[in-house]
Amino acid sequence: MKPRQQRMLAVGLALAGLAIATALTLRAFQDNMMFFIDISDVVAGEYPEARNFRIGGLVVDDSIEREPDSLEIRFRVTDTRCELPVSYTGVLPDLFREGQGVVAIGRLDDSETFVADRILAKHDENYMAPEVAEMLAKHAEGKAAMAARGTAECNPT
Repeated sequence: MKPRQQRMLAVGLALAGLAIATALTLRAFQDNMMFFIDISDVVAGEYPEARNFRIGGLVVDDSIEREPDSLEIRFRVTDTRCELPVSYTGVLPDLFREGQGVVAIGRLDDSETFVADRILAKHDENYMAPEVAEMLAKHAEGKAAMAARGTAECNPT
């Protein structure tokens, strides 16, 4: 082989290796991507069914139900427009309580209950996950507009 052919072969193999590495990296990102879905969208049926996703909102007052002698807990989360029942088995964060912001990671089961694999609570009095704060502000504006029109707040399917 001539030196020119050797260089062309080396460049071709390097480009092929780069293309394979890029494809594998993009595949890893796709498998690990986590979507944040508004509770109103979940209630309307607009969520990824084949993968886990995140929801966030406020824990509804007087909605926490604990199973005796178990780590299982059920509660409701609201985006100030709609509510969604959540089930979780495990140790909750210390800051988890009614009226506080939470982010839950999991998926919806057949009974329209969000089964959480992980629960995250806000870490101080002044912080809320940016997605949750933005969603709550958006729904507060929409709630005021619907109240002015006299329409229903949440139309579960």
